[in-house]
Amino acid sequence: MTAIPLGVPRRLVGFTVDGQEARVPEGSTILDACRAAGKDVPTLCQGDTLTPKNACRVCVVEVEGARTLVPACSRKAEAGMEVRTDSERARHSRKVVLELLASSVDLSTTPKVAGWIKEYEAKPDRFGSDAARLDEEPKIDNELYVRDYDKCILCYKCVDACGDQWQNTFAISVAGRGFDARIAVEHDAPLTDSACVYCGNCIEVCPTGALSFKSEFDMRAAGTWDESAQEETTTVCAYCGVGCNLTLHVQDNEIVKVTSPHDNPVTHGNLCIKGRFGYQHVQNRD
Repeated sequence: MTAIPLGVPRRLVGFTVDGQEARVPEGSTILDACRAAGKDVPTLCQGDTLTPKNACRVCVVEVEGARTLVPACSRKAEAGMEVRTDSERARHSRKVVLELLASSVDLSTTPKVAGWIKEYEAKPDRFGSDAARLDEEPKIDNELYVRDYDKCILCYKCVDACGDQWQNTFAISVAGRGFDARIAVEHDAPLTDSACVYCGNCIEVCPTGALSFKSEFDMRAAGTWDESAQEETTTVCAYCGVGCNLTLHVQDNEIVKVTSPHDNPVTHGNLCIKGRFGYQHVQNRD
């Protein structure tokens, strides 16, 4: 029999979301409560395996009595709190944030963002064609994954996943300051000359596709990438005895990428280089 740790029971906190009564376990964020209540609050930088950085500001909501809008991803729910997720002030803020991001970053591979731009009637083109963009070619310096910083929104999730929150490799950091800030490895060197161990955990948490599997990048370039035609199968990695869960993404009977369930108590979405990239030996190739 497998013992399942239940943890210490937490008391419930009662407050209102858009006029509806809500009760969530103490310590839950406003975003947790909104999702439990079926409220669709958009977010880009929030990740269910990382501590929020409050970087994208797309998830801001209005709290009665608060001077400013608050990030739902990190603000804890408090007893008696009155939250408005769809107020004019919150909607306007999200609209401007989406316009700023979409005018300066390629969001073409960011899930759901096209729908949010339409929902909030954002008009990124109003900043003109000379809006600041990185205009940098994708970095293809290895056979495992590609770095396309034209799609980076500086959410810092890759930095955290590579750093003290998970991998503790510290191969990824922020270079430059202000408008010159960008994600880079030490001395902005090629990835092959860095401390990177190619675990791919940065790809797992990237919300925009700035970091992607080389296989996915090549298939997108060829126009053959089709997520609707892909099947997902979760299995157990056979390389060692840790028991990591792998989710195989298969298209046309070929494994095109490997992820890991975030709710798995062993991996929490993380893998090593073998688990994430070592699948070529099972492919049906001539």
